[in-house]
Formats: sequence, C-alpha cells, structure tokens
Amino acid sequence: MATESPSTAERVGFVGLGIMGSRMAANLARAGYELTVFNRTRATAEAWVAEHGGAVADTPADVGAASDIVISMVVDGDQVRSVLLGPGGVADGAAPGALCIDMSTIGPDQTRAIAADLHARGLRLIDAPVSGSSPKAQDGTLTIMAGGEQRDVARAEPLLRVMGELVVHVGELGQGEVVKLINNAVGAANATAVGEALLVAQAAGVDLDALVSVLGASSGGSAQLALKADPMRRHDYTTLFKLEHMLKDVDLCLQAGQAAGVAFPSAAHARDVLVAALTRGHGDDDYAALIEALEGLTGTRLES
Repeated sequence: MATESPSTAERVGFVGLGIMGSRMAANLARAGYELTVFNRTRATAEAWVAEHGGAVADTPADVGAASDIVISMVVDGDQVRSVLLGPGGVADGAAPGALCIDMSTIGPDQTRAIAADLHARGLRLIDAPVSGSSPKAQDGTLTIMAGGEQRDVARAEPLLRVMGELVVHVGELGQGEVVKLINNAVGAANATAVGEALLVAQAAGVDLDALVSVLGASSGGSAQLALKADPMRRHDYTTLFKLEHMLKDVDLCLQAGQAAGVAFPSAAHARDVLVAALTRGHGDDDYAALIEALEGLTGTRLES
C-alpha cells in the first residue's frame, strides 16, 4: 500500500514519549507529520516538541480533540485504559470515527475490553505492538504486528510503515498482542539460554570469544546471542528494554497460554530468572541483567 502524503494525511496525535515512543514519534515528525503530543511528564513533551516541532497538549483529551488518529505507547494495560478512556482521556476529546492505535504491549483481553468501550463511544481501535528495542525505534526499522479490522489497519498503515520496516496484519483485534507476547517470551527464554551457555562454557574453560563466534555462525545463533552476549559478559545493563517490562510481557504470555490450556515451560523458566534478577534490584536495567540471577545460582561471575 502506498503511503499517504503528510500534506493530505489525517491529523495525528501521540501519547507516551518514553524510550520507545519518543523515537517512534520522531520518525513520524521527520516524515512530515506535525504531531500533537502528550506525556505524563510535561517537560518531556516540551523538550520533544522543541526538537521535532508540533504541539504539546495538556491532556490526552486535548490530543483526541486535535487528532483524527491517536497513537498510544505506554507501559501497561492500566495506563492504556487511563489515557484512552479515563477522565481527560482521548475519548473525552475525540470525534466519532477517530482511530486509536495502541502500540503498547498489554494483555489481549485488556485490548478487547478497551476496544469495546471505545466502540461504544464511536471510536475505533487496533493493537499494533512492536518488536525491536530503542535502536530500531530510532531508525524506523521496528517489526509491527497489527490486530484489528482490515479497514482500520489499512487506515493506520501509512503511519505504521514510517515507524516499522515490517508491518504484518496478524489477525483480529488482540492478536497483535498475542503474537508480541509470544515473541517476547521466546526472546526471554533465548536470552536466558545464552546466559546459561556462557556460564557453562566459562566453567568448562572454553574461550568465550570462540564460543560466541561459533554459536553465531551455527544452529545456536540468534538475535539474543548477537544483542546480549557481550553486555552480559561486560555486565553492561544500559537500558534498551527494561527487565521489569520483559517480565511483565512474559507473565502476560504465560497467562494467555494458561487461558488457552497450553504450557510454555521455557517461558516459565525465563520468568523465574527475571524475577530473581528483579529482586536483586535490576528492574530498571536492560534485561541482559538476568545474567546476575544466573550468576547467583551458579556462584560464579562471567569474565569479559
């Protein structure tokens, strides 16, 4: 589908300018969209507008009033409900027919419940969570999995293609969240396996540079190996994706699996490791910090 020219595009609002949202919104601004933005910390929104243009709204309702399409990128389902449907939320200002694109990662049941309440007020919703941490948000190469009616996804697609390299309509409303949660659970399980492999190899006297080189060129290779092996070895937990957010996503995936009657043992193990790292004070760190919990279990520490 050809992308729409910003000069003829619908008015766009953006709620949530955190690590991911600020970068995603910046790509829209660079593509020519003049955004109306809201962030819980107003100074963050003002700094973003000073750099990228657009307007700062006092409330999400003001974003809704100024926009035909509103994108939300916040932490959890409670925040999504608050910014869209709470007092002063987007729904209080948006005109009938406005489209909400929630790009947060929340439970699919939460998405469907929020959609039902928005529909009752004449508003539309798709879920479009993303995969790829802040570097991919920065350069507009996220993977975006969209759930919702075809007409709504088609309406959102020009914006999604500015923010993402791969945009997939995965199914009905809520299925974007299901796919995202499964993806993150697989990623957490893989990152846990990478950490365990590094510890086993070190204990066995293997050169870790050699191990990583061989794994990367063999069946043991993965995105998690490429992204997290070096930070784990250096104990560099500069935040690309918070450990507490990964734990939230894995928990939601396990809940979805339980509702479907299917176990996900590797994800359950990853959750236990993430919980252990969280209790060690690494919730705000990158999830590479899960290595701290694995080191605690083995009583050893990785060498860089």
